[in-house]
Amino acid sequence: MLKSLVLGLSYTNYAAMSQTKKHIAVFFGGRSPEHDVSVVSGLQVLQAIDQSRYQAFPVYIDPVGKWLTGDILRKRENYLLDKNTLKQVQQVTLDVTPSGKGVLLPYKASLFGGGKPIEFDVAIPAFHGLIGEDGGMQGLFETAGVPYTGMRTMATSLLMDKAATKHLLKSLDIPVLPYTILRKPDEGYLISRDELEALVKDIGFPCIVKPVHLGSSIGVAKADNVEEIAASLPGVFEYDDAAIVEPFVQNLVEYNVATARFSRETRTSAIERPKAVDELLDFKQKYLSGGDNKTGTKSPGQTSEGMLSLTRELNPRLDQKTEDNIREWAIKMFEAIDGTGAPRIDFIGDSKTGEIWMNEVNPIPGSFGYFLWEAAEDPILFTDFMSALIEEALSCARGRKLPKDPVPMDARLLRRPL
Repeated sequence: MLKSLVLGLSYTNYAAMSQTKKHIAVFFGGRSPEHDVSVVSGLQVLQAIDQSRYQAFPVYIDPVGKWLTGDILRKRENYLLDKNTLKQVQQVTLDVTPSGKGVLLPYKASLFGGGKPIEFDVAIPAFHGLIGEDGGMQGLFETAGVPYTGMRTMATSLLMDKAATKHLLKSLDIPVLPYTILRKPDEGYLISRDELEALVKDIGFPCIVKPVHLGSSIGVAKADNVEEIAASLPGVFEYDDAAIVEPFVQNLVEYNVATARFSRETRTSAIERPKAVDELLDFKQKYLSGGDNKTGTKSPGQTSEGMLSLTRELNPRLDQKTEDNIREWAIKMFEAIDGTGAPRIDFIGDSKTGEIWMNEVNPIPGSFGYFLWEAAEDPILFTDFMSALIEEALSCARGRKLPKDPVPMDARLLRRPL
């Protein structure tokens, strides 16, 4: 479509039109156990963005925290960067002086000037897990006055903490499983048997042990006794400072649904039912099981590779009460925190008793959960979905913009320069 449009324009007019496009920086990677999954999501987003309206470019944060940008970062086969590919990228840092847009500065200026600052209008965080999905990057963008997509800082911080999420859901009368929290000791990974027994006595066995702040099934284990809980904790505490322990649900069935606000109306996506081969899906089953590793699609009705071949059933047959509960509780949670973005809400249930509980919320789900929206009753294509998130980011930034001097007249104690 863009190509045919260009044919009817002079070069000057086309250049002017290109300059009016919003520049979008897609941030991904990061210092997280979910770094690799984030790279996949980021590349999918880059491919999906409407090029007739926006100009998007990658900002990759490597596992040690370096911010890098360059066209070579658009191709998955170039990851992780080696000595040769590192020569083709520029290391940058974010200017945190609020200016209404983002500015990436060359990390090191050379005697001959080095690279130029790179301006952008909207940031799209495509991080998963620690240091990215948990409010840190969102807070940085808020500090710098950069419009960004997704949930706000408070919401991401709260929802990436499974214990805090449980407190929120209980206050909303949304059913959750019983739980207890195990804190990482000051030294080592071991908690005494007596202390463990006291902490989990009301949970029972078998139980599930998982990190409080991670996703992608990293560190998740099933335990049939206290000894097995103790054995699972080093795998959790290597990446997180707390573990959550919950009862194991017999006849386990999982349901996921996403929420978002379109035209001021909160909507829910298609419901998916992940198909677990074993009792739990581990990280490799979710993200590395076969498939041709495509990086997204812009049309509905195609088989999604968004979660790298996680087998799932979209729009499963559910009794009306179960479906209503899933959708109503998801909307209730989303609106309670003045939701933005498109989080995915995960439920677990007992297929025989019909009981269902809200399990956790993913502020930035893998692949942004676009396949859930493409399979919704009123389908939304990935490209249109990303455009809606970008426009929401700009709207949020306008609503939160402060005056140049944010101190009210009555609160000014210091002289202002003329």
